[in-house]
Amino acid sequence: MPRKKVVIIGPESTGKSMLCTLLAGHYNSISVEEYARAYLLEHGTAYTIEDLYSIALGQVELENNGIEKLKNLNSAAPIFIDTNLEVIRVWSEFVFGECDNRILTEIANSSCDLYLLCKNDLPWVKDELREYPDNRIREKLFHHYKQLVVSGNIPFKIIEGNYEQRLKSAIDAVEGL
Repeated sequence: MPRKKVVIIGPESTGKSMLCTLLAGHYNSISVEEYARAYLLEHGTAYTIEDLYSIALGQVELENNGIEKLKNLNSAAPIFIDTNLEVIRVWSEFVFGECDNRILTEIANSSCDLYLLCKNDLPWVKDELREYPDNRIREKLFHHYKQLVVSGNIPFKIIEGNYEQRLKSAIDAVEGL
């Protein structure tokens, strides 16, 4: 049976990374970090659409590495992924008005078993990479992600509330797999 993939998506500063780490800990599994953060810290925040393709390739590599690590642990637990190529697509379309066809091809060759869509009901926390503190923009991005999961044929759960509520809701959704 193929490994179950749970992907945490949503606007920036909605607790995705923390939720991913907490779920991996709860299930004694692997958490795959968001490659974009490391890439932008190394290359700077003045990114181009071409950079997004490099970020997409790095994200795929991190996912594959995480799956291999989990195989070595001989665990049947799902793998938890902090963002995926669909997030890069939404971001590219939001920032540049288009998405590189190579990213779309990578998306067509990828899979996911459950999306956990984090709502933007947590306060925005500033860091050196975040771009959109305005909650109207965060709400617009949330609706882009919601449209993505509603139109897909993949189960999803909207995650909202405080951190404790988010974790409980996410665990309930994962148990439904």
